Amino acid sequence: MAGRGGIAGLLPAGGAAALRSRGIKPGNGGGGGGGMAALGALVKKVWSVRRFVVLLCAPLALVPVLLSLPPKEGRCLYVILLMALYWCTEALPLAVTALLPIVLFPFLGILPSNKVCPQYFLDTNFLFLSGLIMASAIEEWNLHRRIALRVLMLVGVQPARLILGMMLTTSFLSMWLSNTASTAMMLPIANAILKSLFGEKDTSKDMNRENEENQASLQQNKLYTVPTEMQFLASTEDKDLTEEKEVASDALSDLKKEEEYKTNIWKGFLISIPYAASIGGTATLTGTAPNLILLGQLKSYFPECDVVNFGSWFMFAFPLMLIFLLLGWLWISILYGGINLRGWRTKKSNIRADAEARAREVIKEDYQKLGPTKFAEQAIFFFFCMFAIMLFSRDPKFIPGWASLFAPGFISDAVTGITIVIILFFFPSQKPSFRWWFDLKAPNTETQPLLTWRKAQETVPWNIILLLGGGFAMAKGCEESGLSVWIGGRLHPLEGVPPPVAVILITIVIALFTEFASNTATIIIFLPVLAELAIRLKVNPLYLMIPGTIGCSYAFMLPVSTPPNSIAFSSGHLMVKDMARTGLLMNLMGVLLLSLAMNTWAKSIFQLGTFPAWANIHAENTTSFLAAVENVTLSALNKI
Repeated sequence: MAGRGGIAGLLPAGGAAALRSRGIKPGNGGGGGGGMAALGALVKKVWSVRRFVVLLCAPLALVPVLLSLPPKEGRCLYVILLMALYWCTEALPLAVTALLPIVLFPFLGILPSNKVCPQYFLDTNFLFLSGLIMASAIEEWNLHRRIALRVLMLVGVQPARLILGMMLTTSFLSMWLSNTASTAMMLPIANAILKSLFGEKDTSKDMNRENEENQASLQQNKLYTVPTEMQFLASTEDKDLTEEKEVASDALSDLKKEEEYKTNIWKGFLISIPYAASIGGTATLTGTAPNLILLGQLKSYFPECDVVNFGSWFMFAFPLMLIFLLLGWLWISILYGGINLRGWRTKKSNIRADAEARAREVIKEDYQKLGPTKFAEQAIFFFFCMFAIMLFSRDPKFIPGWASLFAPGFISDAVTGITIVIILFFFPSQKPSFRWWFDLKAPNTETQPLLTWRKAQETVPWNIILLLGGGFAMAKGCEESGLSVWIGGRLHPLEGVPPPVAVILITIVIALFTEFASNTATIIIFLPVLAELAIRLKVNPLYLMIPGTIGCSYAFMLPVSTPPNSIAFSSGHLMVKDMARTGLLMNLMGVLLLSLAMNTWAKSIFQLGTFPAWANIHAENTTSFLAAVENVTLSALNKI
């Protein structure tokens, strides 16, 4: 008895209450349970203040870095590691962590503030800002929704075709909008189509309810199909009952297969959208933040490098995006039943035909709700096309661009982007009419522009601009403090690695790292190392820096890997194992395709086959710096 009830079983009436009044739980069976409860409570309290613990303990834990490295390099590495910890743990908001160089670099003597602060508003930041403002205008007039529904109407409503339509549309939007915004735009459309195909998604309850009904039906047949006064026909009735059971069992099996098919298609739809957003964002420089960080750090480390711009990047990344998107669609469609390789699902063709007809009607109805194309939509589409064409044709490298009409070095991609988006703030959203000037009775109301500043303030994610600036400030600190050179001096063991192998290894490492950390923070940390490694290997720095940059976007395995993955996972219809098994092959395909691209068409676009002069200048500076450090060290030792 004492073993089951603890000391409570040995107490007289009212004894347990007396113990409780003293703060003792009599049912715990001794002090061990109370100790475990206290430990559990302590762990929960520590977990609730984990951000403050990281915030306070990380600076102290990194103090050995200051003592083990040369003074200036050690201080810079201390700041970088501290920011990396804060970014990975989100002890501070990402944008707030990005502001730390403004405080720490001057205080630690790494960089003066007049060199740190300008890094937050480089022309690369303004190129990204122009893309974000253009995205706000597109969202304001629902142009993205019209494009998405139109594409879905063209591709058809069979599951595999719909998944392809979703992926094509999401990737196209993600080329110009942020990956997160593209995913958030497309998921409601996908859910509406799925509900029209399969109804509300609650298959587990439906299956349980239908199984119970079928079991009840079988029980009823078992109890009432054999009358007691006709026992001599029992064998015949038992045979009929067996046949009925077999028919019901077949129906149940078909029902389970159909429900499994619906569940898989639902998962395939939801998982394809964030994957397409991540892939599509790599196709343009403005598609995702790591691409622009690469551009900014190239200008910092290699000021003479001018081979990477919007046009050259598009020529390289767009074919890669299309190939990866097609293979990803095939993998998702095969894995989740959109493409049937076994051919067993032919009995439900009529049911599915009705469901597809409903889906077609839903898409058509949603498109009709948008009404006729407005003047504002036509204007936004025109300026959007101008935005893309002017960025692409500014300096495409294979032919002279329109920027050659102006003084060399004066026109950048930022100038082009900001020029177009400024027009959005005064171009009218309604078609101008000359009759208005002569109609004295016409209302004298001010015409709204295509985009108001209030709308831009509300919709543009300004924190990304600060995050980019933090990355550029960090890169500038690495360069000025000599940390990048110090890191390069520690990369001797990697000098014997063949460059193609290095590309694969770099992409794998960064793709795995970014599964757990922000892709922006990841590329900020890795790019300086990759630049110095390329100098050591005597290869074009772009040969290593571009795979590292694109590899940051290839995070498909976990819900926390990217915001698009988190948005899709939050729908409640996906499990971690769904993303893990789908994303593993997606990661592998991405690594292999990226390696193929870097060793084929990228070589001619970026001249990767030679060690360029702009990298050689940096290498000479690095060598002279190391020689100077060595001379200073030797002279100091001689004095000793």
